[in-house]
Amino acid sequence: MAWIYLSIAIVFEIAFALGTNATQGFTRLWPSVFTLMAAAGGIFTLSLALRTLDVGVGYTIWTGVGSIGTVLLGALIYKERITAAKLVSFAAIIGGIVLLKLSAGV
Repeated sequence: MAWIYLSIAIVFEIAFALGTNATQGFTRLWPSVFTLMAAAGGIFTLSLALRTLDVGVGYTIWTGVGSIGTVLLGALIYKERITAAKLVSFAAIIGGIVLLKLSAGV
């Protein structure tokens, strides 16, 4: 169940990051409400996942996969460029996540 909670937390994390851009400095009401709700949902579901997972593993996966998802969706939604350096960074993040998961024995 912890991995399901973590997956939901990652979706909230991506929504939070993308929503923050849409708030225009928290000057737009509904994007701001959406962003704050996503942040709260992400922290809540992450806390549920961390009841079972090691904090180092859970938090790192949450931020790492959330970062990758944010960059990919940022490219689709906001037309941001994905460069070779970003692709190399993705590979490093994914490699780190796999090693963390293996080291946690879960």
